[in-house]
Amino acid sequence: MACRLDFLAWLAVPTRWMDNDVYGHVNNVVYYSYFDTAINHYLIAQGGLDIHAGPQIGLCVESHCRYAAPLAFPGVVDAGLRVERIGTSSVRYGIGLFAAGQDVPAAEGWFVHVFVARDTRRPEPIGACLRAALERVLVGESLES
Repeated sequence: MACRLDFLAWLAVPTRWMDNDVYGHVNNVVYYSYFDTAINHYLIAQGGLDIHAGPQIGLCVESHCRYAAPLAFPGVVDAGLRVERIGTSSVRYGIGLFAAGQDVPAAEGWFVHVFVARDTRRPEPIGACLRAALERVLVGESLES
C-alpha cells in the first residue's frame, strides 16, 4: 500500500452530498471521478491541456481502484498523483485518495490515458508541453524521450 510520500502532485477535492450512497459513504463509482478530476486538473494547470479546443485530448482506456477505507460527505479528499509510465502516446498514472490528515490512502489505483487527435480520435505522440508536465511527476519509466 502506498503512502503520501509516494505521490508528487496534489489536489484537495471536497466531497459532495450526492457522493454518499445509502450506506453513508462515498459510492465506489465516485472514486473514479476523483481520479479523473485530479488527473485533468494537473494536465490543464501544469501541461496546458485545452479541453475545449486543443488539438489533442486524452481518452481513458483502462482504470483500476482498490478500496481500503470509506470516505464520506462532508469531507475533503486529498488526491495524490504520480506518473508510473510514459509511452509514445499513452501514460499510466498512479492515484491515491486520502482522507484529510491520513497517511494511508482510503483508495488507490491507476488510470491509463491514450492521447489522440481531437478530430480523428487516432493515437498520436504526447505533445511536448504535456510530456514535460508528466515527466515532472514521473516515478516509473519513460519509454520515449
